[in-house]
Amino acid sequence: MSNSIGLDSQKSQALVSNLNTLLSSYQIQYMNARSVHWNIKGRNFFELHVKFEEIYNQLLLQVDEIAERILTIEGTPLHAFSDYLEHSKINEAKGISDGQEAVRSLLDGFTTLIKMQRDILEQAGDASDEGTAAMMSDYIKEQEKLVWMLKAYLA
Repeated sequence: MSNSIGLDSQKSQALVSNLNTLLSSYQIQYMNARSVHWNIKGRNFFELHVKFEEIYNQLLLQVDEIAERILTIEGTPLHAFSDYLEHSKINEAKGISDGQEAVRSLLDGFTTLIKMQRDILEQAGDASDEGTAAMMSDYIKEQEKLVWMLKAYLA
């Protein structure tokens, strides 16, 4: 049985489940980025404050795109913060004000997101879901560069 955009309904629902876990993880990564943006202190305050704002703004756009993709493949996106905490593969980062620790925390989160997105990319390919696959491919490419930059900052 196919859904209204011609994808296998069962495969789409399996994708919805993984996309909701990804959405949850993005929401926590977004809040972690906001948190370090607000709470950063020290010598590199100005550059990190601006970079963290850039990061959380991008994450917010992607949160919306993931939720809309879930709706497009006829799923329901999670939308309660309690659900995000329950399903996220990224932990909350609390009380971080040190620049190195903040960058390391975001780096760990993006590494997790990339791995999740690679898994979804493969699953989307198996489901012939080009829309989800293209989205994951774009996110992976963008975040691989960000991981490189964050690692370079820590070196």
